[in-house]
Amino acid sequence: MNDVILTPVEEKPLSFTLPVLAAAGAFAGIFVGAANGSSLLGILAGAVIMAAIGFLTVSVLGESKEKPVRWGLVLVFAAVGFLLGALPGLVVGALFGWFFGWFSYWVGFGRYREKLVPYLTPGQVLWHYAFRVICGAIFVFLITPIIVVMPLSFNAEDFFTFTPEMLRFDPEGYSLKHYRDFLTNPEWTRAVKNSLLIAPVATLISVSLGTLAAIGLSQSHVPGKRAIMAILISPMIVPLIISATGMYFFYSKIGIVGTYWGVVLAHAVLGIPFVIITVTATLVGFDRSLTRAAANMGADPVTTFFRVQMPLILPGVISGGLFAFITSFDEVVVVLFIGSAELQTLPWQMFTGLREQISPTILAAATILVGISILLLSTVELLRRRSERLRGMSPG
Repeated sequence: MNDVILTPVEEKPLSFTLPVLAAAGAFAGIFVGAANGSSLLGILAGAVIMAAIGFLTVSVLGESKEKPVRWGLVLVFAAVGFLLGALPGLVVGALFGWFFGWFSYWVGFGRYREKLVPYLTPGQVLWHYAFRVICGAIFVFLITPIIVVMPLSFNAEDFFTFTPEMLRFDPEGYSLKHYRDFLTNPEWTRAVKNSLLIAPVATLISVSLGTLAAIGLSQSHVPGKRAIMAILISPMIVPLIISATGMYFFYSKIGIVGTYWGVVLAHAVLGIPFVIITVTATLVGFDRSLTRAAANMGADPVTTFFRVQMPLILPGVISGGLFAFITSFDEVVVVLFIGSAELQTLPWQMFTGLREQISPTILAAATILVGISILLLSTVELLRRRSERLRGMSPG
């Protein structure tokens, strides 16, 4: 066997390292400075501090003392954070110290190129990491409003803001009273009950009709497939307020506005497009020769569907059903038009709480819904991977 020669990591010149670290420090300084009343001072201080750290780690201390230097930065940043913001500042400062200690060595000794192919130009390397930073910033922008709601749901006071006790991590500032109100208040329990009665039935209708439609539209001999598909998925494209208005006028003509079945059918209409899309995507890799072989063996179409086709497309069917369930469980606009006072669902109750009484119990309900959504979407991802394995698109 050929011997593998390990070359040392190339040290980057200070003309590259210091500006990069200064820019990272200035970006972090924006938030620290804003929290202490001066963004400009935070930018300048962050840039100077990080440039100094970069000079010390690369030119003075070197790579041999990396571990003690990084731990020292964690302690120093934690101490400064404690002076500026007590216990929360200590936690944030320790995280900043850990990150910037790692980042200074990662940049200063060229480690960012270790896992990249060697022939990439500097511009390609810059875009490689810039693209990931942009995606991360978008993710943070989208997820932050959801994350903020969760700790607020444990607020001991009836406020929608963080109290001084919460910011100090004082146990007295946290309570489960909003969750107790959610589980014991008749208005909230009735809303949850209505949602649990409506969503499963609407999901069952969506899955049944959506799966049949997807299988039919997957056949090559169906005329006008594109037009039919556009019509069937239009409820997820047309603005919801327009769909709700149309449903109200149509359902009022047949007398089901304000009834249980009116709300169920409305939610089923909104869920069918999700089922069609997921099942259609599953059918793309389906081997048609299996159904022809079943027919040659004497199986009728119903038996072929349940014994041959359904087991293979089941992950897509379940995924579509989960999306339809989430749509029904979270929908508020249509139920405002079609529902009634006796059929208030959980999203309707949350909307009413925001509009009329500003109840902090909404935060507890929102946190529970987020948890349910995470579980369901995790299930969808597991089913997607299983579907790919069944169709031979990924290793087992």
